[in-house]
Order: sequence, then C-alpha cells, then structure tokens
Amino acid sequence: MTKVAVVMGSTSDWPTMQLATQQLTELGIAYDSKVISAHRMPDTLAKFGRSARAAGYAVIIAGAGGAAHLPGMLAANTTLPVVGVPIKTRTLNGMDSLLSIVQMPGGVPVGTMAIGAAGATNAALFAAAILAVTDRQVAGRLEAFRTAQTQRATESEATIDE
Repeated sequence: MTKVAVVMGSTSDWPTMQLATQQLTELGIAYDSKVISAHRMPDTLAKFGRSARAAGYAVIIAGAGGAAHLPGMLAANTTLPVVGVPIKTRTLNGMDSLLSIVQMPGGVPVGTMAIGAAGATNAALFAAAILAVTDRQVAGRLEAFRTAQTQRATESEATIDE
C-alpha cells in the first residue's frame, strides 16, 4: 500500500523532490510522485487533496517554489499531515517559497522544512517518523538509519588529527 504522496508544482521541482523519494526508497516506504500545479490545476489539486486518505495515503510531502501555494492548498483540502518543502528559486533563493509555506493561517497546518535539498531529505525522514508512530517496521528502519548516521558521524570525527 502506498503511504506517501510526493507532490510538486512543476517538473522543474523534481531535482529537489527526487531527494525525498530517494530517502523514502532507502527506508522502504512506498510512495507515488505527482505534478499538480496549485495555480494551473486548482480543480485537480482540490480533488487530490480531498481523496488522498481514501487513496491510501498517510502523509503528503509537497514541494513548491515561488509563490509556493501547493502545500497550503493541499492542507486546506485534507486532514492528512502535509509536509512542505520550499524549492530554491532563482529570484529570491527560495526565501519566497519558505515564507509562503511557513506563514499558513491558524487552523491549516503545514509542517515546513528547510529550503532545497536538506528540506526534501528531511521531509522524507519526517514522513517516516509520522508513519513510525503506528508502523513498527518503519520505526525499525528509521531507527537503523539514525544509528548508521550517528556511526558515520562518529567515524568521521575520529579521523581528524590535531
């Protein structure tokens, strides 16, 4: 069963959002990736948001650049957790995306990650943490990931000569 939807506003967002899908794959979490523009496909976006739970999704990761309305509009159309990834833009280096996603009105929550690559990777890890609340297998894989991450960091620190 697919548990995570990775949605982006444009195919130009794929290089960033692909990092989220790579992390989900590494953790053995099923996902679908879709392009749904908040501005050019508003009816499709609303329909997707309203039917996401029935379609088997548990979390939506939404990446958007510029005006970055996609995460907020998805959150307005579903009660599922929505994790926003601000895409780095040429105009304002992603600050426009970040501010658009993070300033949601009270009552329409969107978990907002960092701009760009780190945000996409962390969105997948955050989605895994959400799933891990009720899925012991995901919890085990997430714990193994964190243990390996700590081990790599420990080993890299041990190689520094003073």
